[in-house]
Amino acid sequence: MRVFVTGATGFVGSVTVQELISAGHEVLGLARSDDSAASLAAAGADVQRGSLEDLDSLAAGAKACDGVIHTAFIHDFSKFEENCEIDRRAIEALGTALASSNRPLIVTSGVALLAQGRPATEDDMIPARSGFPRVSEQTGFAMAKHGIRAMALRLPPSTHGKGDHGFVPILINIAREKGVSAYVGDGLNHWPATHRLDAARVYRLALEKGETGACYHAIAEEGVPFKTIAEVIGRRLNIPVVGLSQEEASDHFGWFARFASIDAAASSERTRQFLGWEPKQLGLIDDLDQPYYFDA
Repeated sequence: MRVFVTGATGFVGSVTVQELISAGHEVLGLARSDDSAASLAAAGADVQRGSLEDLDSLAAGAKACDGVIHTAFIHDFSKFEENCEIDRRAIEALGTALASSNRPLIVTSGVALLAQGRPATEDDMIPARSGFPRVSEQTGFAMAKHGIRAMALRLPPSTHGKGDHGFVPILINIAREKGVSAYVGDGLNHWPATHRLDAARVYRLALEKGETGACYHAIAEEGVPFKTIAEVIGRRLNIPVVGLSQEEASDHFGWFARFASIDAAASSERTRQFLGWEPKQLGLIDDLDQPYYFDA
């Protein structure tokens, strides 16, 4: 299968490209710079020059392929709503290009808003009035009526591994700046987690086996206590580990306080059964305890 991958040089997208090529698929990767294009070519992929805002390039890439894996997102939280709208338009362009073909379109979503007080499952849907501006999942499924095999792959708050630039490095940087590694309340809120190499395999398996309208959870660990994450960071940085009230957390974490206190346990039981997926890489705590997370 020839697959168009957006975010093809990103943290998860780059290993997804490798996973696809290793499994015998051909890849056309979206690249917005010369460096990205060179990286894709070195990985054995073909290159589609463009960006998430270049809807013509997205459409051309999708039309030239047998399916699309959309991993790209602009991770600038100071412009989060704007970037969510860019994502929505990009998905619509990809879906429109695949119309009436029954070709797969896999969009990327998350598990954080799905359930309260229990692990989220693949059957849970994002509430219609959640107010959350990122609507990749809803947009992708809306495109299914145009004759495409739309699916959502949900990632955890921590998709980890060497080169991580997501939530865990943000925590490490806050701890360095503040001189303490903090958690909120008793620290027993849970972050599900997956190594990026394991997540890449879910993308491939969903492409090969996934069904229209399905959600798949790339969740290796149902929920890691946030306090345990804070303790590893404290030990590695040789700084105190402290619990904060919700009010104190707002001052300590700033905009990240919402994520530091979220309890987002999630199951991947049905994904494992349907796709035949089993995670094989390091868990979050063992991975976080590696020097590469703390090399300044």
